[in-house]
Amino acid sequence: MKELTHFDHDGAARMVDVSGKADTLREAVAAGRVTMMPETLRLILDRKVSKGDVFGVARIAGIMAAKKTAEIIPLCHPVALSSVEVAFEPDAAGSFVDIVATARTTGRTGVEMEALTAVSASGLAIYDMCKAVDRAMTITDIRLMKKTGGKSGTFER
Repeated sequence: MKELTHFDHDGAARMVDVSGKADTLREAVAAGRVTMMPETLRLILDRKVSKGDVFGVARIAGIMAAKKTAEIIPLCHPVALSSVEVAFEPDAAGSFVDIVATARTTGRTGVEMEALTAVSASGLAIYDMCKAVDRAMTITDIRLMKKTGGKSGTFER
């Protein structure tokens, strides 16, 4: 079994030393879902939410959050992101929106946390913009879908 990397031999939390790692192209894709009432999704798709363009705001929230990941997650390294993309896949039949975020960098550590943070913040922005009409929305299934690059290689869900 693999060992946890964010603890030293005494069990104290630590930031992992990546100084010995080589710079490589790294990419991570994360996904999540916001489930809502059908009427709420219809308002979003028709651009009739009073606060504005829900997907536009949620996309910017996700990108901004990815850039601030090291400030939010205590042991994350600051990463020079080369790209963050956030996409939305609405499903009227299921009354949900899937969020997919992709983060890229060339560096010594991966961007999984940045992609996950982008999905989380995008979901929270959707909730914030629509809570006046649907407080029962749920943000669920936030998960890493794929990561490439680095010593550990490729992971694909």
